[in-house]
Amino acid sequence: MTNAQILAACRSNWEYRGIDGASLREMLDELSAHLEDAEAAGRTAQDVVGRDVRAFAASWARARAPLSRRAPRTVAMACFVAGWLLLGAYLIRWTTAVDVTAAFLAFWLATGTATVVWELRRGSIGLRKSWLVGFAVGLPAAVLALRLVGDGVLFTLPLWAAPLLLVPGLPYAVADARAARRGRRKTEAPELS
Repeated sequence: MTNAQILAACRSNWEYRGIDGASLREMLDELSAHLEDAEAAGRTAQDVVGRDVRAFAASWARARAPLSRRAPRTVAMACFVAGWLLLGAYLIRWTTAVDVTAAFLAFWLATGTATVVWELRRGSIGLRKSWLVGFAVGLPAAVLALRLVGDGVLFTLPLWAAPLLLVPGLPYAVADARAARRGRRKTEAPELS
């Protein structure tokens, strides 16, 4: 693997493990420096991260932020994404209630699961390709659920469900956006002087 592939795999692993944006950039900078130092010393990237990049990333994430600290953030961000998807469903259908069918549920669960698993295993392939992989899994899951269960309504979600799902993730999303802006300012500042 190249240094860029290792950094991408670690980044996606850490993102899905709930490492906050500022810590993520700090960890990536540190890993990048270690990889560059190893390359300058004539060693390989495998000497730094070992044979299994995912295991390396996972162990560093556990050391940096234990599961007890990462779990609430991960759950809140999953709810945040689900809230935006649900809000999109309300807007597309221009309604105040969304009927949830087995096919709808199967599609989004399969798409989300496939996207997360792909990112954790292979690293980031970009948003478009990641969603294409998710849809390639989600569409057959939806068709299968439609065939097996039918198109009956399982339950109905009122409009207030979307904001309710968005609320827990808002502080984390705002903190990540601020950390990203600070990170961009730090990288741009040396170029200006």
